[in-house]
Amino acid sequence: MLKMKDILDEKDKRLRLVSKDVEFPLSEKEKKTIEEMIEFLRNSQIPELSEKYDLRPGMGLSAIQLGIAKRYFVVVNELDPGEFETYVLINPKIISNSVEKIYVEAGEGCLSVNRDVDGIIPRYARVTMEGYDIEGRKIHVRAREELAICFQHEMDHLNGILFMDHIDKKNPFKDKDIYRAI
Repeated sequence: MLKMKDILDEKDKRLRLVSKDVEFPLSEKEKKTIEEMIEFLRNSQIPELSEKYDLRPGMGLSAIQLGIAKRYFVVVNELDPGEFETYVLINPKIISNSVEKIYVEAGEGCLSVNRDVDGIIPRYARVTMEGYDIEGRKIHVRAREELAICFQHEMDHLNGILFMDHIDKKNPFKDKDIYRAI
């Protein structure tokens, strides 16, 4: 089972690597890692398990955050308490996006960043992703609002970008009035 100590900290230079495409078929080790990522994210969102295993709540996790420079990520979205929707995207691409941009009013967080970071991170309100599932079948996923933000955040990880890279250093709340807060 994954623990917080398995997730790279923002100071780790590996987080800045651009991840390489995954080749199919996936190895058993890769499939096991994906299962562990799903389990971690699910447990982290269930308060009793999060406390029991000392996990910070998270919605998404990229392979690079575990030191694996391969292009895949997992998102576990809690729809209702204890009811989850799970996404595994391998070799993902954003194939379309909305014109409208939004930001998380409370600020984005990251399992690799163990501190609060203030500022506006503009993200597309809606995205359509293309990628592959664990069996190598092409998939398309449409996401909006919080889920779209999460997908873009994880895509950034695959390109060596951390969310705070999007914040204007001189004016962290620049363009706050232009984008919609969620």
